[in-house]
Amino acid sequence: MIYLSSFRFPTQQEEEFFLNQSLKAGQQCYNTAYPFTLFNGRTLPTFDFEEITILYGGNGSGKTTLLNAMAEALRLSRQAAYNRSAFFDDYVNLCRWHELHKVPRRSMILTSDDVFEYMLDLRAMNNHIDNRREALFEELDEAAADKFQFHGMQDYDRLKKKMQARRGSYSQIAQRAIPANLYTRSNGENSMLVFSQKIDENALYLLDEPENSLSPDHQIQLSRYIYDSARFYNCQFIIATHSPFLLAMKGARIYDLDTAPVTTRRWTDLENVRMIWDFFQEHKAEFEK
Repeated sequence: MIYLSSFRFPTQQEEEFFLNQSLKAGQQCYNTAYPFTLFNGRTLPTFDFEEITILYGGNGSGKTTLLNAMAEALRLSRQAAYNRSAFFDDYVNLCRWHELHKVPRRSMILTSDDVFEYMLDLRAMNNHIDNRREALFEELDEAAADKFQFHGMQDYDRLKKKMQARRGSYSQIAQRAIPANLYTRSNGENSMLVFSQKIDENALYLLDEPENSLSPDHQIQLSRYIYDSARFYNCQFIIATHSPFLLAMKGARIYDLDTAPVTTRRWTDLENVRMIWDFFQEHKAEFEK
């Protein structure tokens, strides 16, 4: 399913006009006009999207900025904060796009920071559980050593802990009183969990370098998941990546942001992929031993 069929970012002429007007209006105090001028010298085309479209480019090529601008223009759901400037909204307001089918409200942008925040939240919850457990053990220690007289209901809780400490082990008491720690997975497993939980059917998804933290095996699994979601579950994906496992997805349209002007290319012609190919060719004899 194709929801977003095309997207056009500001041309250099539009950027220059805006900046001239802004400087006249008194915005000289800013030392950057980001994202204006980011693509100076590289002509951005009108991006035409397939069910799976990939923005490829090296570090600093601007692929993340393009995703963020599209997400803001389309008002997509997002969680993690992102780099922006006082000019970002003005840049977005100059963007133009066409929807072949209305972009569903459940559509969203997912970034590496979303995965990292999930892992930090999980760690914080486990730390909270650990702290509660330690506090309970301290109370049980005090209760077990306590020699007090029961004077009334105000002493009931202390008496209860004292009797629990005598009857059972601390671990058994803690298991009954405090929930177990949440299962801790590896970074790669957490990444896959986030994508499987967030990516539903019938929606547009912008993914920013989803291969981060993923092993080659998990990258292959993710590429299959994305491909199947697009083919069978009416999803559309626009992905910023330089992972060969994602670039090789069948039918994906790839825009190479490292070229000037920016154009579409086969995944096997991309510089990053060719470097990997050359590396293994140099070590070919070691694989044949």
